[in-house]
Amino acid sequence: MTKKHSLGVEVLYNAATLAGALLAYYFFPLSGESSALWQVFLFGVGLGLLIWWVIRELMKQLAAGSSGVRVRSLVTLLYPLVALFAMAYYLIQRNDPTQFDGLVTRTDSLYFTVITLGTIGYGDVHAVGQFARVVTMIQVALDLVVIGAFVAIASSRVQVLLAQRGTGPEKAADKDS
Repeated sequence: MTKKHSLGVEVLYNAATLAGALLAYYFFPLSGESSALWQVFLFGVGLGLLIWWVIRELMKQLAAGSSGVRVRSLVTLLYPLVALFAMAYYLIQRNDPTQFDGLVTRTDSLYFTVITLGTIGYGDVHAVGQFARVVTMIQVALDLVVIGAFVAIASSRVQVLLAQRGTGPEKAADKDS
């Protein structure tokens, strides 16, 4: 498979993952009264699966070494992460309207999740209750792990590309000798 073809497949996979996460988020039925305990359990299962996926992806990246690093595979992890936390925030607010200020709709919840991911925090929607704050802190911790891995892999990839072109720090040191 050529590099161009491989890139096209990765872009399609990335777009499909984003579309799937958004469709699941907006169209997952939430009618009916399910217990808060059941919702916490399902969030825990989803969180466990995401943590497993993040660890699996990081292990693949480490096993691939510097020649096999792929930043796009980590970007794909952000979509289900955002969808899971947006759904959690929406359900938290639906079960206890005192947990958030300014969060009413699914779009408000998605907005809050993305703004939290970007560490911007406009303040128009924010966690007020203790449970909402704990879940938000968990999201921030996971976001930092994924973004940190993203930066590490991207910088590793840049170093490999510079070394291949003969402009990396190793090559510059060789030329000075």
